[in-house]
Amino acid sequence: MGKSKTTVLVAGSWGTALATVLASNNHEVVLWTRSGQQAEEINRTHRNSRFLKDTVLPDNITATTSIEEAVRDSRGVLVVSPSHGMREVVRQIRPWLRPDSLLIHATKGFEADSLKRMSTVISEELPEYDHDRIVVLSGPSHAEEVVQKSPTTVVVAAQCLETAYAAQDLLNNSYFRVYTNPDVSGVEIGGALKNIIALGAGMSDGLGFGDNAKAALMTRGLAEIARLGAAMGASPLTFAGLAGVGDLIVTCTSRHSRNWRAGHMLGQGAALEEVLETMGMVVEGVKTTKAAYALSGKYQVEMPITAALYEVLFNGKQAKDAVEDLMGRVPTHEMEEVAQSGHLRWN
Repeated sequence: MGKSKTTVLVAGSWGTALATVLASNNHEVVLWTRSGQQAEEINRTHRNSRFLKDTVLPDNITATTSIEEAVRDSRGVLVVSPSHGMREVVRQIRPWLRPDSLLIHATKGFEADSLKRMSTVISEELPEYDHDRIVVLSGPSHAEEVVQKSPTTVVVAAQCLETAYAAQDLLNNSYFRVYTNPDVSGVEIGGALKNIIALGAGMSDGLGFGDNAKAALMTRGLAEIARLGAAMGASPLTFAGLAGVGDLIVTCTSRHSRNWRAGHMLGQGAALEEVLETMGMVVEGVKTTKAAYALSGKYQVEMPITAALYEVLFNGKQAKDAVEDLMGRVPTHEMEEVAQSGHLRWN
């Protein structure tokens, strides 16, 4: 895809960071926001102070509150809406989206009521659009580091390999390396579920349990992600890659992770309402915990960490009690699925 107009919706931290990547690739980037004040600040001062403090944005990023102005004649459209707003945003872009435009989403979550993945939501809202042109972007990537051009590696997945290559070409540069993957569901599931484990990692740190506990939680959390992902039709190999273990590591260990910070506050005794009010930004792991808990029942998949976090978030259980319950579970083989299938043998 040649250098041309590209669009990013919405102007949160991650959307703005992706806009800077596109701008570094010499695209004319239009960043959509509902806030006239935010649009005015970006256009006048080249800053998005609410989300990225004093970061100076490139001159070839402009902001608008008009969906039509943002999307009309755009050859690449990136949707970075919170999961609960995805359907509404896509519905709004439908009249202006070019049939040959590349549509990429970088949202990590499920639709709360339907439990649908974001690409499914997008497909439903764009019935006339070629669904082979829908791409998901995921991987270990904090906005705060991307805008500083710190080396970052992500993955894009699409049903059509040519579409994935087009997204790779649009975004790839010297500091933002893009891999391709055909497993759309796996990339979406891994990106969503790691936020649950990051909540748990933050909670463990907030309780002062140390690195041993966090390492165990991350490892067993990855097993939960892979179990549910496989039940939902994803490739287990995807969870060993950037959208799985890669994203899990960065989200569970970084000071930039809002899910870790939220979990840390919960571990220190804060109530969920207080945490969300203090954060001032969407914490996808909270909604995803509720969705994953429902999905584990739907697919009959055991997810003890998710279940424990669900009890803390929504049923008032104390974080310390939830961890003690997890440690008190009946011991089993590390490779449960292999053992149960009869492929594990002891000498």
